Amino acid sequence: QVQLEESGGGLVQAGGSLTLSCAASALTFTTRNVGWFRRAPGKEREFLAAMTQSGYSTYYKDSSVEGRFTISRDNAKNTLDLQMNSLKPEDTAVYYCAVSQYASRNVRDYANWGQGTQVTVSS
Repeated sequence: QVQLEESGGGLVQAGGSLTLSCAASALTFTTRNVGWFRRAPGKEREFLAAMTQSGYSTYYKDSSVEGRFTISRDNAKNTLDLQMNSLKPEDTAVYYCAVSQYASRNVRDYANWGQGTQVTVSS
């Protein structure tokens, strides 16, 4: 079964940056779409960004996310990284990664959720 592990969360001041990592096997990145999600307090889990099989393309939730967040593959570490800039208190959430068999922004299409990593942005 596909196993994912998120890391890199922490406490940061508004306007700061963090980079999160989603670790998986090379096979996973080759055969699956890998996406980043978050669940803020009192809200449902939401899609942020994803990378298609073998890193052929990337796509984001919307322009607000794409303008501040960037996903990239780190082949040496076997991770999909989420670089987050200009962080806001509203970005406070547990961040997750998961996989899908095809490109999708729908949370329901993803599975094999990691444990999540907490990001807290102070004002």
